[in-house]
Amino acid sequence: MPLDRTALDRFFAALHPYDALEPGTRAALIAAFREQAVPAHQPVYTLGNPLDGLYLIHSGRVEVRDGNGAQLSLLGPRNSFGERGLMRDGIAVTSARTTEDTVLLVLPRPAFLTLVEREPAAARFFDRQRPARAQRSDLLTSRVETLMARDPLTCAPDATVQAAAQAMSARHVSSICVTDGDRLKGIATIRDISGKVVGGGLPYDTPVTQVMSAAPITLPPSAIGSDVLHMMMERRIGHVPICEGTRLVGMVTQTDLTRFQATTSAELVSEIAQAPDAAAMARVTARIPRLLVQLVAGGARHEVVTRLITDISDTCTRRLLTLGEEALGPAPVPYLWLACGSQGRQEQTGVSDQDNCLILDDAVTDDQRGWFAQLADFVCTGLDTCGYVFCPGEMMATNPRWCQPLETWRGYFRSWIARPSPEAQMLASVMFDLRPIGGTLTLFDALREETLAAAAKNSIFVAHMVSNGLKHQPPLGLWRGFATIRSGEHRNSIDLKLNGVVPVLDLARIYALQGQLTPVNTRARLEAATAAGVLSATGGRDLLDAYDLIAETRLEHQARRIKSGARPDNYLMPADLSDFERSHLRDAFVVIKSLQSALGHGKGMLG
Repeated sequence: MPLDRTALDRFFAALHPYDALEPGTRAALIAAFREQAVPAHQPVYTLGNPLDGLYLIHSGRVEVRDGNGAQLSLLGPRNSFGERGLMRDGIAVTSARTTEDTVLLVLPRPAFLTLVEREPAAARFFDRQRPARAQRSDLLTSRVETLMARDPLTCAPDATVQAAAQAMSARHVSSICVTDGDRLKGIATIRDISGKVVGGGLPYDTPVTQVMSAAPITLPPSAIGSDVLHMMMERRIGHVPICEGTRLVGMVTQTDLTRFQATTSAELVSEIAQAPDAAAMARVTARIPRLLVQLVAGGARHEVVTRLITDISDTCTRRLLTLGEEALGPAPVPYLWLACGSQGRQEQTGVSDQDNCLILDDAVTDDQRGWFAQLADFVCTGLDTCGYVFCPGEMMATNPRWCQPLETWRGYFRSWIARPSPEAQMLASVMFDLRPIGGTLTLFDALREETLAAAAKNSIFVAHMVSNGLKHQPPLGLWRGFATIRSGEHRNSIDLKLNGVVPVLDLARIYALQGQLTPVNTRARLEAATAAGVLSATGGRDLLDAYDLIAETRLEHQARRIKSGARPDNYLMPADLSDFERSHLRDAFVVIKSLQSALGHGKGMLG
């Protein structure tokens, strides 16, 4: 029995992206859909065959599986599928089968492509590629919430000017907001107190309300930098309270604007390179969260943000090496300091510990090892002071195991490759991400080439690395949702690092191993693997798009936490995302799952 047209109108009017269409356009589109009843346990389409069009479930259930038979999704009413193949060449990249009697609405491919071409809302919804982000990193167009100082200094209306002045002095700020609860009543500045109290001869117990500027003009957090500048210049003021309604949430001063303009990675690198000690460097690295927020707000791509943040930790490391040599004297033999982990891959975010090691020249003697132990302690302790906390697994140069001559390192890698125990696989995974930071760079060149060649030739080792690399699974729930953390502090959230970014970097590392590719950065590895034919062009493009979306979602989440005054982390609540964002993020996880499945079945090239 055909579906009722009125019921169809209501169905589409409440379904994205069709709800964003003009009523006449939506009505014409509905007419283009055709009904298709499919009995239970029957195929809708199979992998590699032409697609009839976009499938939309009106009633029933459909399971979607990848080319290796792994279930990717179990879809219900209002879910659509088939768009990935339609957006490419019209060939199915998955298989779909009903699990119960199902009624589908099918939009023929020509009509679907016309919809995506003409309607921006449909293009954004169905095109899973990450759109280019506008660059908005200048002061004038940055939102006030990225500029303002949070937790501004406040006092009650009955405070005296002396108490207000003492509070400002203790906080090293030039203004204080007078509030009644969280309602802003006025603002008093150092100039107000010096001019009206000291200059005017008022007693120090004068109520601050007598010298404050009552009902000051404010801006909301959604204002932009040009609003602040124009207000300051027009009204000749140096302080602008930021309020949500009447509630005070921040303050922007001329100093904040100057600091924002100066908060660039180049500025931080310059200051660190000249710092006299770790404490001075720590004062600089404390500004990294502000830099992250500024870069994300400015539309910088995730690989640019993480590269700039990693450059700062590289500079810290090299400066500490220099200071260490100044304190301990010249190195007795050549050495090389290397980073692994996120620093090694140049992928540090707002949450980073330290992972490092030392390669020593084979001429080193037992008596000289003490010098390098002292250097390692000096540098690692300095990095911890700068906010790069000690590695919980002691993957640091302070561990004698990771401060060894070159020949010992050769033995390590030969042993890991020849006998790939679980520990060997874990250590090899970490050490394949090594990147030289400071010292004699030639100590690593031959070791890297030898190791990649030996590892790629050992099929048993590669198989073990593949198995180890597939342990981290994307957080896909059965019912078109997410598999969230079930208990503990992060209950109902997903870990964007462990279950989002890590599965991709595991895949990239294996592709690099298979192709004997030298890049260490995850994105660079994927690009190199695609260029070398280790990963197909379509598989590489899909995985890059998925990685970009997850990595940028992670950085945006960290930036939001920093702006709210919380510490950045990797735990995202899916409920904090819009339906649109959840749909795209889940599709990115599906791509990763598909490539993991292909790799697990010995198919490095997907697509």
